[in-house]
Amino acid sequence: MGFRNWIAGAAATLIAATTHTGIAGAGEWSDIMSKAKGQTVYWNAWGGGDSYNAYIAWVGERVSEEYGVNLVHVKLGDTAEAVRKVLAERTAGRTDDGTVDLIWINGENFKAMKDADLLYGPWVENLPNFQLVDTALKPTTILDFTVPTEGLEAPWGMAKLIFIHDSARLENPPKSMPALLDYARTSPGRISYPAPPDFHGSTFLKQALMELSPNRDALLQPAGNNFDQVTAPLWSYLDSLSPHLWKAGKEYPRNGDQMIQMLDDGSLDVAFSFNIGAATNAIKEGLLPESTRSYVLEGGTIGNTHFVAIPFNAAHKEAAMVVANFLMSPEAQARKQDPNHWGEQTVLAYQRLSAADKALFDAIPRGVATLSDAELGATLPEPHPSWMTMIEEAWLRRYGS
Repeated sequence: MGFRNWIAGAAATLIAATTHTGIAGAGEWSDIMSKAKGQTVYWNAWGGGDSYNAYIAWVGERVSEEYGVNLVHVKLGDTAEAVRKVLAERTAGRTDDGTVDLIWINGENFKAMKDADLLYGPWVENLPNFQLVDTALKPTTILDFTVPTEGLEAPWGMAKLIFIHDSARLENPPKSMPALLDYARTSPGRISYPAPPDFHGSTFLKQALMELSPNRDALLQPAGNNFDQVTAPLWSYLDSLSPHLWKAGKEYPRNGDQMIQMLDDGSLDVAFSFNIGAATNAIKEGLLPESTRSYVLEGGTIGNTHFVAIPFNAAHKEAAMVVANFLMSPEAQARKQDPNHWGEQTVLAYQRLSAADKALFDAIPRGVATLSDAELGATLPEPHPSWMTMIEEAWLRRYGS
């Protein structure tokens, strides 16, 4: 079975398995909102981007106005910090009144918490706004890096790898991994990527492996004794690429934001982001010139959904559910898709929205450097989380200093 068919088939099975749950009854949801009023949600979420932080602050204002819920953004440098905090609390016997109420999460962090029974739930299918989520055409809303979410995390945004260039300086950018290598050979020092475990760098490695591997189906299953064989094309590629990278691969950009800065100051010719509105946002903020444009690779680029989850011992579960439900509302999703605020694809099914809610999305400006849905092309699924853990470890052994 091809990898895209595998994803579609797995999603269809999950959809069929969850159709009996439905949404919470009016009385049940009313009781949850009543209990949530006055509670404070400590949302552990990445704090590394100004637009993201501003959006979360706006969410806090809205849930306070609408539901009487207080929201505190606990800013993280890495989601694993929150995972370790919850694990430490369980180890210490703190099975309730935990310090983490909500986590921005996906991928290996979700799998780690799910496998260790550190998550509350299932609860997501009982949120009123979950009925608006497009689980059929956007299967990653219930499949997190191929791992079934099973109602343990609520989707609130979709990300896709896009590449960024200054069209005034580089008119025809490389649009495949082999083409990127060719460009690096003829223009040494003009290409780089963040060092893993930064998620931009890790995604670059996954993108290269997905494109170069003759056995993509294996990437959708847990990694095992086949790791060396399946990843061999990646290491061969990186061995060829590394000498031609910025600073000959002896140093790497810290993160995606630094790549944007290096693109602006002329140190790099190509940057990339997991936010389709990143280039438009950077132009708006004066971080990149007006001639900046986005593009995707010819064979498609990796995409995924990010979620919020509630730890098993969260002190304010009702308020956390209210926040999660608001994040999936048409109001919150339309603002998140607006490049003036974030610029990310919605998890919702447009056809299920009311006329008034459709109007919210219809009014969103796309931005000169943001690709249309047609231009974004095919989306490649994330490999199983076990691949990323092993790839990061192998990369550090091979190329880390």
